[in-house]
Amino acid sequence: MDGAIAQLTELKNTAGRILGVDFGDTRTGLAVSDISRFLASGIGYVSPGGIEKTAQKVAEVALEQKASAIVVGLPKNMDGSEGFRAERCREFACLLSQKLNGAVPIAMMDERLTTMSAARYLNETGTRGAKRKGVVDTLSAQIILQNALDRLKN
Repeated sequence: MDGAIAQLTELKNTAGRILGVDFGDTRTGLAVSDISRFLASGIGYVSPGGIEKTAQKVAEVALEQKASAIVVGLPKNMDGSEGFRAERCREFACLLSQKLNGAVPIAMMDERLTTMSAARYLNETGTRGAKRKGVVDTLSAQIILQNALDRLKN
């Protein structure tokens, strides 16, 4: 696989947990599915600093969680085009694949509106301040992964 990115539908050929990743320059949110791939649960975030260190840390988490596949959020513009952030996320996904020696398939998932959905949920639950910063990244990863799980069912 050597840094190659799979199509989301290719993840149907795997079994077991999927790790969801919302890559960010400061914090990278993480979520994991149950073994049956029915439900995504947030497991926190990492913030080791820099794209290389983040890819290494997420690779370690993937191994700890025994993930059979990974979904990385792809931030597209509302018109479907891709900008700098999307390019950076693709770069991260390729680095992550290399850290895992291509052994774990990685797919990209359109993440349009996930941060807005997470923010709306946090507003409704009254989550504010410093706590909110970490939670929004984790919740975004959870939403990205749940959207991927739902698409894989169909």
